[in-house]
Amino acid sequence: MEEFLTFFETVPSSTRSVFLVSGLALFLSLEAIVPLFRMEYKKIQHAKLNLTFTLITLLINLIGASFIVAAVDFNMTNQFGLLNITTLPLWLYVILGLTLLDLLGAWFIHWLEHRVKWMWRFHIIHHTDQNIDVTSGLRHHPGENIFRLLFTTLAVLATGASFGLVMLYQTISAFFAALTHANIQFPKILDKPLSWIFVTPHFHKVHHHFSLPQTDSNYGNIFSIWDHLFSTTSNIEMQELKYGIDTHMKQSEHSNFKNLLMIPFQSYRQPVGTKFDD
Repeated sequence: MEEFLTFFETVPSSTRSVFLVSGLALFLSLEAIVPLFRMEYKKIQHAKLNLTFTLITLLINLIGASFIVAAVDFNMTNQFGLLNITTLPLWLYVILGLTLLDLLGAWFIHWLEHRVKWMWRFHIIHHTDQNIDVTSGLRHHPGENIFRLLFTTLAVLATGASFGLVMLYQTISAFFAALTHANIQFPKILDKPLSWIFVTPHFHKVHHHFSLPQTDSNYGNIFSIWDHLFSTTSNIEMQELKYGIDTHMKQSEHSNFKNLLMIPFQSYRQPVGTKFDD
């Protein structure tokens, strides 16, 4: 286990990039072989739009990586964070670290983005996608990327996670983003039981239904246990899913890069079912 963490601590950025690209290639292939839905859309154009947001994300994360490194250094120097309160077996350190990083650095900020109006304005861009596929997990407004980077840094400080553990978490997180957004059939016999602990493809896709209350549910990133614990789960049959967000259903709005960047600064639109008081 120690060698495993050391590997992720020392793995070069080029290798992590290979992991990311390989994951995308795998799920793109599966989408062609066993698609969940037969969607009529320009897949390459859709991917180019979402990957443009990804490049911006990578740039922001590259610049912001110094914050995470500084947080790790602070933890190691001062033995700060929940994981450093007492000596833990390495296996327990990894499991607790991953679950706590997921809670504070992913679930909590995601929940806030649906509860705080000015944060929701930025998060809308992720929900405007009406053709959810593997590239949709990469579609985030630059403003939202900054929120998530800051909360990841806070999560590292709060947990006291080592750099190897943080890199392991980031790798698993990227895999789950691809898996849960990919337009693939996932066996129900596996999806249901696994969804009590992990975020499965069907569990997450409910979150992308175009209207409330499903939109405000199933916030999990890797672990679904937080949604079950905090009673934020919802369900809908896959055949009833309609992707998008009811406030931005026009193609000219959800498929135009410039408009997507400007949505947080446009007049707020109230979704059906009411979200926030004007």
